[in-house]
Amino acid sequence: MTKRPTIKDLARAAGVGVATVDRALNGRSHVRPDTLDRVRLAAEQIGYPTRGLALRQQAADRPQVRFGFVLHKGAQEFYRNFALALQRAVDARTDIRGRAVIRFAASQSPGDFAHEIADVASQTDAIATSAINHPTLSDLVGDLTANGTPVFALLNDFAQGIRQNYMGLNNVKVGRLAAWMMTTQIRDPGKLAVFVGGNRWHGHLLRETGFQSYLRECAPDFSMLDTVVNLETRQVTYEATLDLLDRQPDLRGIYVAGGGMEGAIAAIREQRPPGKIALIVNELTDDSRKALVDRYATMVIATPLDDLCRILIQSMIDAVRDGTNTGGSQHFLTPQLYLPESF
Repeated sequence: MTKRPTIKDLARAAGVGVATVDRALNGRSHVRPDTLDRVRLAAEQIGYPTRGLALRQQAADRPQVRFGFVLHKGAQEFYRNFALALQRAVDARTDIRGRAVIRFAASQSPGDFAHEIADVASQTDAIATSAINHPTLSDLVGDLTANGTPVFALLNDFAQGIRQNYMGLNNVKVGRLAAWMMTTQIRDPGKLAVFVGGNRWHGHLLRETGFQSYLRECAPDFSMLDTVVNLETRQVTYEATLDLLDRQPDLRGIYVAGGGMEGAIAAIREQRPPGKIALIVNELTDDSRKALVDRYATMVIATPLDDLCRILIQSMIDAVRDGTNTGGSQHFLTPQLYLPESF
């Protein structure tokens, strides 16, 4: 009966110490790829079991890709969910050794976005960010692209013609969808209000444009109030909604095109019975779900985060492999629609 080779036999055959073989077999600390190769070949020659070693060798042979993400509003549930979905998408890849660096800009200012993007770019191979539109950021994206770091726009299509790709919803269609739902649910025409985060959010402005274009084309009996800038904050949205409800007795609906929907929900809960004001918001969170269930919200238009992140990660891997390719590339996802009867 042939004696089974021992770990000492394997160490002798590989020309390394027993401790090194132990680390190679059990993954207890880093072992150089060439040392792994020597141990694996020696194990094959003497008939030592190598299944675990082979798996570790395969892992070591996978290319490493470092992904950078810069989001904003880290205190908001949607962006926390976004960060978790990004990490899941990176972890799900078995063909690479992926590492995700996820940061939140301290504010929506160009300077805060630029600081985080530049810092993350120094540690990663590709960047994706929900940054605002601003010349400072466009210049930064141009510099990163010139140095071989592809940059992807998320949700808000900033740095057009410079960034690698846009990933998100077709925001003009989102605005038209909101207007269609709102005007078909309201019995008596009246005034409608739209909230946007700010004039630098290209996606919000496109939603506003889509909303208004639908009214002109299909619902001319409704009139638009001046667009409200809410800075994507709950408090500003809350106070502005209370003001609208007080000053506009024929207000029929509100569309919150960006963040801050929690303020509109809270104000309507305080001042109107369910269903009196048609409220449409973006992204499904605990607050928007409860508003739907209680009939204070008419519809939620949500980004399919898991689909977006899965497609984004593949696109970032392709860009790292094939090089930057700036231009007009856009990838639109189909929005998820939630109604009071969805739950």
